[in-house]
Amino acid sequence: MFGKKTNQDNATADAAAVTGASGLSGDNKIGEWLDHPQGGPVLRAMLAEAGQDASALRPVRRMSMKRLIPMSKGQFTEGKIAELVAKADSFDPATAAPEADTASAAEAVSTEPEFDLPEWQEKVTGGRFAGKTLIITGAGSGIGRATASRVAREGGRVIAVDMSETGLNEFVAEHADEDIVPVVGNITVEEDIAAIVAAAGDTVDGLANIAGIMDNMTPLHEVTDAVWERVMAVNVTGTFKLSRAVLPLMLAAHAGSIVNITSEAGLRGSAAGLAYTASKHAVVGMTKSSAFMYGPQGVRVNAVAPGPTITGIEANFDSALGGARIQQAMAAMPTPVGPEELAASISFLLSDDATNINGVILPSDGGWSAV
Repeated sequence: MFGKKTNQDNATADAAAVTGASGLSGDNKIGEWLDHPQGGPVLRAMLAEAGQDASALRPVRRMSMKRLIPMSKGQFTEGKIAELVAKADSFDPATAAPEADTASAAEAVSTEPEFDLPEWQEKVTGGRFAGKTLIITGAGSGIGRATASRVAREGGRVIAVDMSETGLNEFVAEHADEDIVPVVGNITVEEDIAAIVAAAGDTVDGLANIAGIMDNMTPLHEVTDAVWERVMAVNVTGTFKLSRAVLPLMLAAHAGSIVNITSEAGLRGSAAGLAYTASKHAVVGMTKSSAFMYGPQGVRVNAVAPGPTITGIEANFDSALGGARIQQAMAAMPTPVGPEELAASISFLLSDDATNINGVILPSDGGWSAV
């Protein structure tokens, strides 16, 4: 799905975009599919084949079906939507066997009314990064990939960094017409950091430190040395080392923008385990100290604190105590968004549009931090 599209691929995508006789298409929201007399049974049958029920889709009910495509890492395609539309068109509720009542508590219970809100649409600002070189880590997937895509499509030269060569190759193939330099590297390794800076050249206008990993939701007395060291290495040390390597170029130019990624866990203690929470609080401190130090020299340093976002980052609940406490706090969590929404916030802070913004920790969380 990520390579250049063939005529057959385009035909399948066109089919997925067509509204069927049932009135459904990839443009319909997932909630509309689930509530539809023909689409609902078809979609639930697909979930049942994968050993799931409709509760798995509750966080994304307000998203259009087609938005699952870029989030699914190839598991959900345009062709699958076209297949579901065809099945819904031929489904006859009058002759079908009654569905078993398999709705789980998670599917049935809603903490707030559901409104038919308009779906957010990305609006690319052409030329916003024209003539600029930006380093973006974590560019092989998730928020990093969405941000690298946004910046490249807005005219920037992107040094796309990730440990996954496969992810980077897919990203580059997806943006064959853009100026992208892929660098496979580990931001905790000095040799790799040198290669990243060398790929950028003499000028770095922006750095987005997006690469990060989650912990396993353990409280302090259950955190292992391995989890602590791994999370701190990527989330803190990697951000520190790459920023340290890039800053001399920005200071020489008296210009530049660094955007770090913290988290809701950098604003509160109830969003993750001890290791991840400590790492993201450290990123907040790094951001504020650097903003204070370098602001007078023309270098801005800000951070974005994402709320619930659908990405490939994995979080395991390996602690009964931690899992129970954190899941209780997540009851007020807003509907998750796609990585493109976070890319909109990050690219804004990277751009000259944020010229007067320095030292800000910007929650991009649907209002979760206001609770």
